[in-house]
Amino acid sequence: MCPTTKQKHRGSAMDSAAKPSASLPDWITDSKNGGSLQHVDLDTGTNGWASPPGNLFSLRSLNYLTKRQKAPAGDYLLSPLGMDWLKSTTKLDNVLARPDNRVSHALKKAQSQGKSMKSFVFAVNLQVPGKDHYSAVFYFGTEDPIPPGSLLYRFVNGDDAFRNQRFKIVNRIVKGPWIVKKAVGNYAACLLGKALTCNYHRGPNYLEIDVDISSSAIANAILHLALGYVTSVTIDMGFLVEAQTENELPEKLIGAVRVCQMEMSSATVVDALTPQIQPAAARVMGCSKEVGESKKTVKEMNEVMFVWMSLLRWGQLLCGVGNIVSLPATLQLLRFWWVKDTSIKLE
Repeated sequence: MCPTTKQKHRGSAMDSAAKPSASLPDWITDSKNGGSLQHVDLDTGTNGWASPPGNLFSLRSLNYLTKRQKAPAGDYLLSPLGMDWLKSTTKLDNVLARPDNRVSHALKKAQSQGKSMKSFVFAVNLQVPGKDHYSAVFYFGTEDPIPPGSLLYRFVNGDDAFRNQRFKIVNRIVKGPWIVKKAVGNYAACLLGKALTCNYHRGPNYLEIDVDISSSAIANAILHLALGYVTSVTIDMGFLVEAQTENELPEKLIGAVRVCQMEMSSATVVDALTPQIQPAAARVMGCSKEVGESKKTVKEMNEVMFVWMSLLRWGQLLCGVGNIVSLPATLQLLRFWWVKDTSIKLE
């Protein structure tokens, strides 16, 4: 495990993200405006993604170890680059290494022109199991090198054991039916490396974390029980490296994204056998968008997306419709199973 050093926080990435798109490098602008989900308005957008303010998230404060207090997260460490919602016949691993990945392609194009030579991309790939394989991929990046000695630097360049102990996800339900808010919880935090199998892919200018949701028996069981409310749900998801010593506090978000009432038909099909770089007009990774999904397929996608949305609160999800025991008892029972199964503590 890497030695403990004082964490350095930077606001430059988020400051850059707040500037008009005209001032951003072309590869960042192209990444934000591409993808199977569009960049939409934070408050009114639907079927897309947005960047929620960091202060909406409560993370460990400077005095957390002594007083257990949390505080607003503040600026991101990295700038948001967009989101992809992908479908394939096989599980998609290390998507940034694919020759058809739009974000890595945009960065390589810039670097071929002698630009953005120190840029770095951080990606989280939530792999959703099912009859077909789906991936929700979130991209964040920076034009500047990650400061040596910072907690993020140690995470990026550390070993998998260190990463599994530190990789955390936080979420908050912004909008959704009562049943979803009760099942998922309005705010939750979880160490993904302890809860699920995470595979880390370190490239020359990127780190991708592939989160295998099928690695949890509880998650797979819930997959078949989920009812599918995602088209009426807006959720904020943030990613960070957990601070565990005083010198690493306060915690800072690597980045966050708001997924706004996503339509399942927005999924982009990715050719698992012969990937090719698509023209700019395609805007998305792989072949073409799904057209004319059957009712059965839409239902299956709703189910897997509800599981993805509820990733942080498996232990509080509904078991059926409460036809055996009461809702509070069902939630407590599933919470017990989840904590026992993963040996983690939900914050």
